[in-house]
Amino acid sequence: MKPDIRLALHYVLLFGATGVSLPFAGLWLTSRGLTGAEIGVLLAAPMLGRLVTGPMIAVWADGFRLRRTPMAWLGLAAALGYGLAGLCDQSLIRAAAWFVAASAAAALIPLTDVLNLRVARRTGHAFAFPRGCGSAAFVCANVAVGALLTAAPVDLVIAWITAAGAAIGLYAWRVLPAEPVSATGPVDGMARFRGLGRLVRDPIFVIALLAIGAVQAAHAFYYAFSAILWKAQGIDERTTGLLWAFSVIIEIGFMWWVEPWRRRLGIGPWAVLMAGVVAAVVRWGVMALAPPLWALWPLQTLHALTFAATYLAGVQIIDRLTPDDSHTAAQTLNSMLAAGVLIGLATLASGPLYDQGGALGYLAMAAMALVGGGLAWAVRRRLAEPV
Repeated sequence: MKPDIRLALHYVLLFGATGVSLPFAGLWLTSRGLTGAEIGVLLAAPMLGRLVTGPMIAVWADGFRLRRTPMAWLGLAAALGYGLAGLCDQSLIRAAAWFVAASAAAALIPLTDVLNLRVARRTGHAFAFPRGCGSAAFVCANVAVGALLTAAPVDLVIAWITAAGAAIGLYAWRVLPAEPVSATGPVDGMARFRGLGRLVRDPIFVIALLAIGAVQAAHAFYYAFSAILWKAQGIDERTTGLLWAFSVIIEIGFMWWVEPWRRRLGIGPWAVLMAGVVAAVVRWGVMALAPPLWALWPLQTLHALTFAATYLAGVQIIDRLTPDDSHTAAQTLNSMLAAGVLIGLATLASGPLYDQGGALGYLAMAAMALVGGGLAWAVRRRLAEPV
């Protein structure tokens, strides 16, 4: 099996789980009796914890001979954590299990991206192709589970993501390309920490991380509370799944067709990131008005820019700013901040915002994206790079 196909199938498993956990975890937690603020805390804790767990996992992962080995262990940890969270009614144990599972699942994304980047350089395949297959799996899982939840119990959500974690671990262990972490063998632990230290002491690198992270973290309110808000408007779970699926279909189109066209025209990642900023301000500003169902469909098309464009631009910008021996640490820091600390803080704030203002919480997300755009513009000007 070709390496890009192996990577594509891994992304399918990874985002087949995310396509259920992101839109429907809130519904499952609501069924367990949690309030909006409690859901915000539970979902935010592993995101905020990535300030510590992210760098530690990156350093730990680079201590293996093959890149796929730590990915197998993380899949197993996710399965065990989600399984325990689903079986346990004791709130503290459930929170601890969720923290472990969500931390492991989140760490898989940057590790997979680094593996994809490395193999793409060697084989010449496009990075966006396997990643786009993951988005397609997100759609399929989203629609399938959204439809099933109209009749099946909401516990299907936790069962699905538990099984997915186990499948990811097994697949990583047996099928992923056997790409070495380093051509010279595992790097000494202190050397790995020193490489991480060089990155966090670089102000340009850190501000770029903050810029990318702020735009991505502006999805926090949408991820945590869109399904709940739409249900309150009378939109059922099946339609919620279709809305999420539609946005990701547009995302796939961007990755498979628009991104190659962008590269042929020589449009740089900074311009792509700024397009994502503008789209985010429009999308979240209008969502704050609790628009009717007919208006949600065109708003969901903006996901191609608010997520896909920002994500791909971010990976490329961080890759440009990073020495060859620090790509794992750099992409992990990028994911840690964008999909961890900043989105964790935004999710933590989203609970009270939802409890007090409902859909008006989206306005805070629009403001966050605008701040990210300002930081990105400042970094680009400092580097004097073309847009």
